[in-house]
Amino acid sequence: MEGGSGGERNSSVYRECLRNHAASLGSYATDGCGEYTVDGAGGLQCAACGCHRNFHRKVKYLAAAESPPTEYGGSNSKKRFRSKFTEDQKEKMLGFAEKLGWKLQRRDLDDEIERFCRSVGVSRQVFKVWMHNHKNSSSSSSTAANVSSLTQ
Repeated sequence: MEGGSGGERNSSVYRECLRNHAASLGSYATDGCGEYTVDGAGGLQCAACGCHRNFHRKVKYLAAAESPPTEYGGSNSKKRFRSKFTEDQKEKMLGFAEKLGWKLQRRDLDDEIERFCRSVGVSRQVFKVWMHNHKNSSSSSSTAANVSSLTQ
């Protein structure tokens, strides 16, 4: 993994074997091989389980620039950034989303949407994702309140 030239280079590590040995039976079973082990001849077969190297999960990273990725839940990607909003931002976004009818498709409001996003301190894309994630929970609570007021 050390690069003699001092430049960055891609490195790969092969982890657990993902081969489904019971696929022909309509089931799913792996052999439990925890990591690819190079066979003595330097071939592409794993010395531990006998499978081809392509059946093993491949993790790539830049050797000189960063350390191997930390694993989260078995995936080979890094943990994504999660936006945090203040209560004030949430209230403003909720009010504006309800005003828009939970849709950003109205081209005549593009300037207004951009001004709102700048004033709240979020990008348009972040606001769009927030609306997508909250439109069902918000509309169901307001609908439930309307139904309960009608039934009383």
